[in-house]
Amino acid sequence: MKTKLNRKQFLRLTAAGALGYYVYGCNQKTEQAPLSKASKQPLPTSTSKANSNSHVQYFAKGSRDYDYLREGFNKRVQKYPAVIAQCTDVEGVAEAVRYAREHSLAVAVKSGGHCFEGFSSNNGGLVVNCSSIDAVEWLDDTTVRIGAGCKLGNVYAELLSKNRILPAGSCAGVGVAGLTLGGGYGLFSRKLGLTCDSLQAVTMVDGNGNIHEATKDEELLWACRGGGNGNFGIITHLTFTTHQSPKFLTAHRFKSKGLNAQQATSIVEQWFTATRQLPESCFSAFVLNGTSLLILLTNTEEDSPHVRSVIQQLTACTSTTSLGNPKPPESAITTFYGRTESLYFKNASAGLYKDFSDIQPFIQQALEIVTTTPGMIYQVNTLGGAIQRPEFEQVSSYPHRSYSYLSELQTYWERPQQTQHYEQAFQKVQTIFASNHITTQYRNYPDINVSNWQQSYYGNNYSRLQAIKKQYDPDNIIRHEQSVLLQST
Repeated sequence: MKTKLNRKQFLRLTAAGALGYYVYGCNQKTEQAPLSKASKQPLPTSTSKANSNSHVQYFAKGSRDYDYLREGFNKRVQKYPAVIAQCTDVEGVAEAVRYAREHSLAVAVKSGGHCFEGFSSNNGGLVVNCSSIDAVEWLDDTTVRIGAGCKLGNVYAELLSKNRILPAGSCAGVGVAGLTLGGGYGLFSRKLGLTCDSLQAVTMVDGNGNIHEATKDEELLWACRGGGNGNFGIITHLTFTTHQSPKFLTAHRFKSKGLNAQQATSIVEQWFTATRQLPESCFSAFVLNGTSLLILLTNTEEDSPHVRSVIQQLTACTSTTSLGNPKPPESAITTFYGRTESLYFKNASAGLYKDFSDIQPFIQQALEIVTTTPGMIYQVNTLGGAIQRPEFEQVSSYPHRSYSYLSELQTYWERPQQTQHYEQAFQKVQTIFASNHITTQYRNYPDINVSNWQQSYYGNNYSRLQAIKKQYDPDNIIRHEQSVLLQST
Protein backbone atom coordinates (compact mmCIF):
# COMPACT_ATOMS: atom_id res chain seq x y z
CA MET A 1 0.00 0.00 0.00
CA LYS A 2 1.35 3.43 -0.94
CA THR A 3 1.48 6.09 1.72
CA LYS A 4 1.11 9.75 0.79
CA LEU A 5 3.44 12.27 2.34
CA ASN A 6 1.60 15.06 4.09
CA ARG A 7 3.32 18.21 5.27
CA LYS A 8 3.88 16.91 8.78
CA GLN A 9 5.58 13.81 7.41
CA PHE A 10 7.72 15.95 5.11
CA LEU A 11 8.98 17.95 8.07
CA ARG A 12 9.73 14.85 10.09
CA LEU A 13 11.51 13.20 7.19
CA THR A 14 13.58 16.30 6.55
CA ALA A 15 14.68 16.85 10.12
CA ALA A 16 15.73 13.23 10.24
CA GLY A 17 17.28 12.91 6.82
CA ALA A 18 19.70 15.79 7.08
CA LEU A 19 20.60 15.09 10.72
CA GLY A 20 20.09 12.70 7.39
CA TYR A 21 31.16 7.22 0.82
CA TYR A 22 46.24 5.16 1.26
CA VAL A 23 49.22 4.64 0.57
CA TYR A 24 52.49 4.30 2.42
CA GLY A 25 51.81 2.89 5.89
CA CYS A 26 54.32 0.61 7.49
CA ASN A 27 51.64 -0.62 9.90
CA GLN A 28 49.24 -1.67 7.16
CA LYS A 29 48.64 -5.37 6.63
CA THR A 30 47.84 -6.38 3.05
CA GLU A 31 46.42 -9.76 2.17
CA GLN A 32 46.15 -11.20 -1.34
CA ALA A 33 42.60 -12.41 -1.88
CA PRO A 34 42.32 -15.95 -3.26
CA LEU A 35 41.00 -16.30 -6.78
CA SER A 36 37.37 -17.37 -6.72
CA LYS A 37 36.81 -20.83 -8.14
CA ALA A 38 33.95 -19.29 -10.10
CA SER A 39 35.86 -16.39 -11.59
CA LYS A 40 36.37 -17.94 -15.04
CA GLN A 41 32.82 -19.24 -15.36
CA PRO A 42 29.98 -17.50 -17.22
CA LEU A 43 27.89 -14.72 -15.76
CA PRO A 44 24.91 -15.97 -13.73
CA THR A 45 21.59 -16.32 -15.49
CA SER A 46 18.11 -15.45 -14.31
CA THR A 47 17.48 -19.08 -13.42
CA SER A 48 20.62 -19.84 -11.47
CA LYS A 49 22.99 -18.54 -8.85
CA ALA A 50 26.09 -19.56 -10.73
CA ASN A 51 29.37 -19.20 -8.88
CA SER A 52 27.70 -18.65 -5.50
CA ASN A 53 29.29 -19.89 -2.30
CA SER A 54 29.19 -19.18 1.43
CA HIS A 55 30.91 -15.81 0.94
CA VAL A 56 28.95 -14.38 -1.98
CA GLN A 57 25.86 -15.06 -4.08
CA TYR A 58 25.38 -13.62 -7.56
CA PHE A 59 22.01 -12.48 -8.92
CA ALA A 60 21.26 -11.55 -12.53
CA LYS A 61 18.25 -9.78 -14.01
CA GLY A 62 15.16 -11.91 -13.64
CA SER A 63 16.50 -13.98 -10.78
CA ARG A 64 14.68 -14.15 -7.51
CA ASP A 65 15.59 -11.27 -5.18
CA TYR A 66 17.26 -9.28 -7.99
CA ASP A 67 14.68 -6.48 -7.92
CA TYR A 68 14.64 -6.40 -4.13
CA LEU A 69 18.43 -6.14 -4.00
CA ARG A 70 18.49 -3.62 -6.85
CA GLU A 71 16.15 -1.13 -5.22
CA GLY A 72 17.61 1.94 -3.57
CA PHE A 73 16.06 4.56 -1.29
CA ASN A 74 15.41 6.98 -4.18
CA LYS A 75 12.74 5.67 -6.56
CA ARG A 76 13.57 8.50 -8.99
CA VAL A 77 16.84 6.75 -9.86
CA GLN A 78 16.36 3.35 -11.50
CA LYS A 79 19.45 1.37 -12.49
CA TYR A 80 19.89 -2.18 -13.69
CA PRO A 81 23.25 -3.81 -13.00
CA ALA A 82 24.17 -6.96 -14.92
CA VAL A 83 25.02 -8.72 -11.67
CA ILE A 84 24.41 -8.09 -7.97
CA ALA A 85 26.89 -9.75 -5.62
CA GLN A 86 25.34 -10.27 -2.19
CA CYS A 87 28.37 -10.61 0.10
CA THR A 88 28.44 -11.97 3.62
CA ASP A 89 32.01 -11.05 4.56
CA VAL A 90 35.17 -9.36 3.35
CA GLU A 91 36.28 -12.50 1.55
CA GLY A 92 33.05 -12.41 -0.45
CA VAL A 93 33.66 -8.78 -1.41
CA ALA A 94 37.18 -9.65 -2.56
CA GLU A 95 35.83 -12.53 -4.65
CA ALA A 96 33.17 -10.28 -6.18
CA VAL A 97 35.72 -7.63 -7.21
CA ARG A 98 37.95 -10.23 -8.82
CA TYR A 99 34.90 -11.70 -10.53
CA ALA A 100 34.05 -8.25 -11.91
CA ARG A 101 37.59 -7.88 -13.23
CA GLU A 102 37.37 -11.23 -14.99
CA HIS A 103 34.21 -10.08 -16.76
CA SER A 104 35.24 -6.43 -17.31
CA LEU A 105 32.39 -5.10 -15.18
CA ALA A 106 32.42 -1.72 -13.46
CA VAL A 107 31.83 -2.02 -9.70
CA ALA A 108 29.45 0.06 -7.56
CA VAL A 109 29.10 -0.37 -3.81
CA LYS A 110 25.88 -0.55 -1.81
CA SER A 111 25.64 -0.64 1.97
CA GLY A 112 22.53 1.33 2.93
CA GLY A 113 21.55 2.39 -0.60
CA HIS A 114 20.63 5.94 0.47
CA CYS A 115 22.78 7.84 -2.02
CA PHE A 116 20.67 10.73 -3.32
CA GLU A 117 21.82 10.14 -6.91
CA GLY A 118 21.96 6.35 -6.86
CA PHE A 119 25.75 6.08 -6.95
CA SER A 120 25.42 2.81 -5.02
CA SER A 121 24.24 1.11 -8.22
CA ASN A 122 25.03 1.14 -11.94
CA ASN A 123 23.76 0.05 -15.32
CA GLY A 124 25.31 -3.06 -16.82
CA GLY A 125 28.00 -3.50 -14.19
CA LEU A 126 28.34 -5.35 -10.90
CA VAL A 127 27.00 -4.07 -7.59
CA VAL A 128 28.72 -5.26 -4.44
CA ASN A 129 25.94 -5.42 -1.86
CA CYS A 130 27.31 -5.18 1.68
CA SER A 131 23.96 -5.04 3.46
CA SER A 132 24.57 -8.45 5.08
CA ILE A 133 27.88 -7.30 6.57
CA ASP A 134 26.16 -5.66 9.50
CA ALA A 135 27.58 -7.03 12.73
CA VAL A 136 28.58 -4.81 15.66
CA GLU A 137 31.58 -6.11 17.62
CA TRP A 138 32.90 -4.52 20.80
CA LEU A 139 36.71 -4.65 20.90
CA ASP A 140 36.79 -3.12 24.38
CA ASP A 141 34.57 -0.89 26.52
CA THR A 142 34.93 2.11 24.19
CA THR A 143 35.96 0.70 20.80
CA VAL A 144 33.53 -0.86 18.34
CA ARG A 145 33.95 -2.53 14.94
CA ILE A 146 30.90 -2.14 12.71
CA GLY A 147 30.05 -3.82 9.41
CA ALA A 148 29.55 -1.48 6.47
CA GLY A 149 25.94 -2.55 5.99
CA CYS A 150 24.82 -1.86 9.53
CA LYS A 151 22.02 0.70 9.51
CA LEU A 152 22.25 3.74 11.73
CA GLY A 153 19.17 2.83 13.77
CA ASN A 154 20.83 -0.47 14.74
CA VAL A 155 24.10 1.30 15.53
CA TYR A 156 22.34 3.62 17.96
CA ALA A 157 20.39 0.77 19.56
CA GLU A 158 23.58 -1.16 20.27
CA LEU A 159 25.72 1.75 21.42
CA LEU A 160 23.12 3.50 23.55
CA SER A 161 22.38 0.23 25.37
CA LYS A 162 25.92 0.61 26.73
CA ASN A 163 25.67 4.38 27.27
CA ARG A 164 27.97 5.04 24.32
CA ILE A 165 27.39 7.04 21.15
CA LEU A 166 28.83 8.14 17.82
CA PRO A 167 28.26 11.67 16.47
CA ALA A 168 26.30 10.40 13.49
CA GLY A 169 23.11 11.41 11.71
CA SER A 170 19.59 10.38 12.63
CA CYS A 171 18.09 8.72 9.55
CA ALA A 172 17.65 5.15 10.77
CA GLY A 173 18.01 3.46 7.38
CA VAL A 174 21.36 4.97 6.36
CA GLY A 175 24.33 2.60 6.19
CA VAL A 176 27.21 3.51 8.47
CA ALA A 177 29.89 3.20 5.77
CA GLY A 178 28.58 5.77 3.29
CA LEU A 179 27.74 8.17 6.11
CA THR A 180 31.23 8.00 7.61
CA LEU A 181 33.25 8.07 4.40
CA GLY A 182 31.67 11.35 3.30
CA GLY A 183 32.07 12.99 6.71
CA GLY A 184 28.85 12.35 8.64
CA TYR A 185 27.19 14.83 10.98
CA GLY A 186 24.12 15.19 13.17
CA LEU A 187 22.72 16.28 16.51
CA PHE A 188 25.92 15.51 18.44
CA SER A 189 28.57 16.71 15.99
CA ARG A 190 29.03 20.20 17.39
CA LYS A 191 30.03 18.52 20.65
CA LEU A 192 31.94 15.47 19.38
CA GLY A 193 32.94 16.16 15.76
CA LEU A 194 31.97 14.49 12.51
CA THR A 195 31.34 10.75 12.35
CA CYS A 196 34.62 10.29 10.47
CA ASP A 197 36.51 11.99 13.32
CA SER A 198 35.85 8.93 15.49
CA LEU A 199 37.11 6.50 12.82
CA GLN A 200 40.23 4.59 13.90
CA ALA A 201 40.61 1.70 11.43
CA VAL A 202 39.08 0.18 8.30
CA THR A 203 39.00 -3.08 6.39
CA MET A 204 39.09 -2.38 2.66
CA VAL A 205 39.04 -4.40 -0.56
CA ASP A 206 40.89 -2.57 -3.35
CA GLY A 207 40.27 -2.55 -7.09
CA ASN A 208 42.39 -5.67 -7.57
CA GLY A 209 40.44 -7.69 -5.00
CA ASN A 210 43.12 -7.45 -2.31
CA ILE A 211 42.18 -7.04 1.36
CA HIS A 212 43.76 -4.30 3.46
CA GLU A 213 43.55 -4.14 7.25
CA ALA A 214 44.56 -0.60 8.10
CA THR A 215 44.90 0.53 11.70
CA LYS A 216 47.74 3.04 11.57
CA ASP A 217 48.00 3.85 7.88
CA GLU A 218 47.67 7.60 8.11
CA GLU A 219 47.13 8.14 4.39
CA LEU A 220 44.38 5.55 4.03
CA LEU A 221 42.58 6.76 7.13
CA TRP A 222 42.96 10.36 5.98
CA ALA A 223 41.16 9.44 2.75
CA CYS A 224 38.41 7.53 4.57
CA ARG A 225 37.68 10.49 6.81
CA GLY A 226 35.64 12.50 4.33
CA GLY A 227 37.02 11.35 0.97
CA GLY A 228 33.74 9.80 -0.12
CA ASN A 229 32.67 6.25 -0.87
CA GLY A 230 32.93 4.22 -4.08
CA ASN A 231 36.26 5.85 -4.91
CA PHE A 232 39.35 3.81 -3.99
CA GLY A 233 38.06 0.55 -2.58
CA ILE A 234 35.19 -1.13 -0.78
CA ILE A 235 35.11 -0.60 2.97
CA THR A 236 33.63 -3.65 4.70
CA HIS A 237 34.30 -2.81 8.36
CA LEU A 238 34.93 0.39 10.30
CA THR A 239 36.42 0.67 13.78
CA PHE A 240 35.40 3.64 15.92
CA THR A 241 36.21 5.14 19.27
CA THR A 242 32.83 5.71 20.89
CA HIS A 243 31.89 8.48 23.32
CA GLN A 244 29.98 8.67 26.57
CA SER A 245 26.37 9.28 25.63
CA PRO A 246 24.66 12.36 27.08
CA LYS A 247 22.27 11.79 29.94
CA PHE A 248 19.44 13.39 28.00
CA LEU A 249 18.45 15.21 24.82
CA THR A 250 16.01 18.12 24.81
CA ALA A 251 14.28 19.28 21.61
CA HIS A 252 12.56 22.67 21.29
CA ARG A 253 10.45 23.49 18.24
CA PHE A 254 9.38 26.83 16.78
CA LYS A 255 6.81 27.00 13.98
CA SER A 256 5.14 29.41 11.58
CA LYS A 257 2.66 28.83 8.76
CA GLY A 258 1.51 30.71 5.68
CA LEU A 259 4.84 32.43 5.08
CA ASN A 260 5.76 34.21 1.88
CA ALA A 261 9.32 34.52 0.63
CA GLN A 262 9.90 37.92 2.25
CA GLN A 263 8.72 36.71 5.65
CA ALA A 264 10.77 33.51 5.40
CA THR A 265 13.85 35.55 4.47
CA SER A 266 13.41 37.77 7.51
CA ILE A 267 13.12 34.76 9.83
CA VAL A 268 16.10 32.91 8.39
CA GLU A 269 18.23 36.03 8.88
CA GLN A 270 17.16 36.18 12.53
CA TRP A 271 17.84 32.45 12.87
CA PHE A 272 21.41 32.93 11.63
CA THR A 273 21.89 35.71 14.18
CA ALA A 274 20.43 33.68 17.04
CA THR A 275 22.50 30.56 16.33
CA ARG A 276 25.80 32.29 15.68
CA GLN A 277 27.23 31.57 19.14
CA LEU A 278 25.41 28.40 20.18
CA PRO A 279 27.20 26.28 22.79
CA GLU A 280 28.63 23.02 21.45
CA SER A 281 25.92 21.03 23.22
CA CYS A 282 23.29 22.54 20.90
CA PHE A 283 22.20 21.89 17.34
CA SER A 284 19.66 23.83 15.29
CA ALA A 285 17.93 23.41 11.93
CA PHE A 286 15.88 25.88 9.89
CA VAL A 287 13.38 23.85 7.83
CA LEU A 288 11.16 25.72 5.36
CA ASN A 289 8.64 23.33 3.80
CA GLY A 290 6.75 25.37 1.22
CA THR A 291 5.04 28.05 3.32
CA SER A 292 5.44 26.19 6.64
CA LEU A 293 8.45 26.62 8.87
CA LEU A 294 9.94 24.45 11.59
CA ILE A 295 12.97 25.53 13.59
CA LEU A 296 14.52 22.78 15.69
CA LEU A 297 16.82 23.48 18.63
CA THR A 298 18.31 20.57 20.57
CA ASN A 299 20.52 20.50 23.64
CA THR A 300 22.33 17.71 25.47
CA GLU A 301 22.91 19.86 28.55
CA GLU A 302 20.81 22.11 30.76
CA ASP A 303 19.59 25.21 28.97
CA SER A 304 22.03 27.93 29.98
CA PRO A 305 21.09 31.64 30.13
CA HIS A 306 22.53 32.01 26.64
CA VAL A 307 20.42 29.15 25.30
CA ARG A 308 17.35 30.64 26.96
CA SER A 309 18.16 33.90 25.18
CA VAL A 310 18.25 32.02 21.86
CA ILE A 311 14.88 30.48 22.70
CA GLN A 312 13.47 33.96 23.32
CA GLN A 313 14.82 35.21 19.98
CA LEU A 314 13.33 32.27 18.07
CA THR A 315 10.03 32.62 19.91
CA ALA A 316 9.85 36.28 18.94
CA CYS A 317 10.21 35.61 15.22
CA THR A 318 7.88 32.59 14.91
CA SER A 319 4.22 31.93 15.70
CA THR A 320 4.27 28.84 17.93
CA THR A 321 6.80 27.58 20.46
CA SER A 322 6.89 24.04 21.86
CA LEU A 323 9.49 23.68 24.59
CA GLY A 324 10.65 20.12 25.04
CA ASN A 325 11.51 18.17 28.16
CA PRO A 326 14.77 16.29 28.66
CA LYS A 327 14.46 12.70 27.42
CA PRO A 328 16.85 9.75 27.48
CA PRO A 329 18.80 9.82 24.21
CA GLU A 330 17.74 6.28 23.29
CA SER A 331 14.11 7.41 23.09
CA ALA A 332 14.68 11.01 21.97
CA ILE A 333 16.74 10.05 18.92
CA THR A 334 13.99 7.85 17.50
CA THR A 335 11.87 10.97 16.97
CA PHE A 336 14.20 11.87 14.11
CA TYR A 337 14.52 8.43 12.49
CA GLY A 338 12.22 9.33 9.58
CA ARG A 339 10.85 7.01 6.93
CA THR A 340 12.75 3.98 5.67
CA GLU A 341 10.73 2.92 2.60
CA SER A 342 11.72 4.04 -0.90
CA LEU A 343 10.47 7.47 -2.05
CA TYR A 344 10.47 9.69 -5.12
CA PHE A 345 12.72 12.63 -4.35
CA LYS A 346 15.48 14.92 -5.51
CA ASN A 347 17.69 16.16 -2.66
CA ALA A 348 21.14 17.73 -2.70
CA SER A 349 23.47 20.04 -0.89
CA ALA A 350 22.62 23.70 -1.56
CA GLY A 351 25.91 25.04 -0.25
CA LEU A 352 27.90 25.49 2.91
CA TYR A 353 27.89 28.98 4.44
CA LYS A 354 29.97 30.88 6.94
CA ASP A 355 27.12 33.26 7.83
CA PHE A 356 23.99 34.88 6.45
CA SER A 357 25.98 37.37 4.37
CA ASP A 358 26.91 34.52 2.00
CA ILE A 359 23.29 34.25 0.83
CA GLN A 360 21.75 37.61 1.78
CA PRO A 361 21.73 39.18 -1.72
CA PHE A 362 19.68 36.39 -3.37
CA ILE A 363 18.06 34.15 -0.75
CA GLN A 364 14.62 35.75 -1.13
CA GLN A 365 14.70 34.96 -4.86
CA ALA A 366 15.37 31.30 -4.04
CA LEU A 367 12.70 31.21 -1.35
CA GLU A 368 10.14 32.55 -3.82
CA ILE A 369 10.42 29.20 -5.58
CA VAL A 370 10.40 27.19 -2.35
CA THR A 371 7.30 28.88 -0.96
CA THR A 372 5.37 28.41 -4.22
CA THR A 373 6.36 24.77 -4.82
CA PRO A 374 4.48 22.39 -2.50
CA GLY A 375 6.76 19.49 -1.63
CA MET A 376 9.95 21.56 -1.80
CA ILE A 377 12.04 22.11 1.33
CA TYR A 378 14.98 24.39 2.05
CA GLN A 379 16.90 23.45 5.17
CA VAL A 380 19.95 24.93 6.90
CA ASN A 381 21.75 23.13 9.74
CA THR A 382 24.33 24.34 12.23
CA LEU A 383 27.89 23.02 12.00
CA GLY A 384 30.87 24.55 13.79
CA GLY A 385 31.83 23.65 17.33
CA ALA A 386 34.00 20.53 17.60
CA ILE A 387 33.83 20.03 13.81
CA GLN A 388 36.28 22.93 13.48
CA ARG A 389 38.92 21.55 15.83
CA PRO A 390 42.39 21.67 14.19
CA GLU A 391 43.31 18.19 15.39
CA PHE A 392 40.43 16.72 13.39
CA GLU A 393 41.22 18.75 10.27
CA GLN A 394 44.84 17.63 10.21
CA VAL A 395 44.02 13.92 9.89
CA SER A 396 40.96 13.98 7.61
CA SER A 397 40.20 14.73 3.98
CA TYR A 398 36.88 16.43 4.82
CA PRO A 399 37.64 19.90 3.42
CA HIS A 400 34.88 22.23 4.66
CA ARG A 401 35.43 22.65 8.41
CA SER A 402 35.61 26.43 8.28
CA TYR A 403 31.92 26.62 7.32
CA SER A 404 29.42 26.95 10.17
CA TYR A 405 26.24 26.10 8.25
CA LEU A 406 25.19 23.42 5.78
CA SER A 407 22.10 23.70 3.60
CA GLU A 408 20.06 21.11 1.76
CA LEU A 409 17.41 21.50 -0.93
CA GLN A 410 14.78 18.75 -1.00
CA THR A 411 11.77 17.83 -3.11
CA TYR A 412 9.35 14.91 -2.66
CA TRP A 413 6.51 13.68 -4.83
CA GLU A 414 4.11 10.77 -5.18
CA ARG A 415 4.06 9.71 -8.83
CA PRO A 416 6.75 9.26 -11.48
CA GLN A 417 4.82 11.57 -13.81
CA GLN A 418 5.66 14.44 -11.45
CA THR A 419 9.40 13.94 -11.73
CA GLN A 420 10.10 16.47 -14.48
CA HIS A 421 8.13 19.23 -12.76
CA TYR A 422 10.03 18.86 -9.50
CA GLU A 423 13.42 18.41 -11.11
CA GLN A 424 12.94 21.64 -13.07
CA ALA A 425 11.89 23.61 -9.98
CA PHE A 426 14.80 22.11 -8.07
CA GLN A 427 17.28 23.14 -10.76
CA LYS A 428 15.96 26.71 -10.80
CA VAL A 429 16.86 27.06 -7.12
CA GLN A 430 20.25 25.41 -7.56
CA THR A 431 21.02 27.73 -10.46
CA ILE A 432 20.34 30.75 -8.27
CA PHE A 433 22.86 29.53 -5.71
CA ALA A 434 25.48 28.53 -8.28
CA SER A 435 25.20 31.81 -10.21
CA ASN A 436 25.86 33.63 -6.92
CA HIS A 437 29.07 31.68 -6.29
CA ILE A 438 27.73 29.18 -3.76
CA THR A 439 29.82 26.26 -4.98
CA THR A 440 31.12 24.51 -1.86
CA GLN A 441 29.05 21.34 -1.41
CA TYR A 442 28.75 18.36 0.95
CA ARG A 443 29.80 15.10 -0.68
CA ASN A 444 27.14 13.03 1.11
CA TYR A 445 24.43 15.19 -0.51
CA PRO A 446 25.52 14.91 -4.17
CA ASP A 447 23.87 16.53 -7.16
CA ILE A 448 24.47 14.97 -10.57
CA ASN A 449 24.15 18.42 -12.15
CA VAL A 450 26.72 20.25 -10.02
CA SER A 451 29.56 21.64 -12.12
CA ASN A 452 33.18 21.18 -11.06
CA TRP A 453 32.11 18.62 -8.44
CA GLN A 454 35.75 17.72 -7.81
CA GLN A 455 36.42 21.12 -6.26
CA SER A 456 32.93 21.50 -4.77
CA TYR A 457 33.11 18.24 -2.79
CA TYR A 458 36.81 17.90 -2.06
CA GLY A 459 38.35 21.38 -2.28
CA ASN A 460 42.13 21.39 -2.34
CA ASN A 461 42.30 17.71 -1.37
CA TYR A 462 41.22 16.33 -4.73
CA SER A 463 44.66 15.76 -6.26
CA ARG A 464 45.80 13.92 -3.14
CA LEU A 465 42.71 11.71 -3.35
CA GLN A 466 43.54 11.03 -7.01
CA ALA A 467 46.96 9.73 -5.98
CA ILE A 468 45.28 7.35 -3.53
CA LYS A 469 42.88 6.26 -6.28
CA LYS A 470 45.85 5.36 -8.48
CA GLN A 471 47.47 3.41 -5.66
CA TYR A 472 44.47 1.23 -4.84
CA ASP A 473 42.33 1.16 -7.99
CA PRO A 474 44.67 1.84 -10.91
CA ASP A 475 42.25 0.38 -13.47
CA ASN A 476 39.28 2.43 -12.22
CA ILE A 477 37.19 -0.69 -11.59
CA ILE A 478 35.30 0.87 -8.66
CA ARG A 479 33.50 3.91 -10.02
CA HIS A 480 30.30 5.92 -10.37
CA GLU A 481 29.26 9.13 -12.07
CA GLN A 482 31.12 11.36 -9.59
CA SER A 483 33.83 9.08 -8.26
CA VAL A 484 37.39 10.31 -7.94
CA LEU A 485 39.05 10.13 -11.36
CA LEU A 486 42.48 8.80 -12.17
CA GLN A 487 45.07 11.49 -12.81
CA SER A 488 45.74 12.05 -16.49
CA THR A 489 49.23 11.20 -17.63
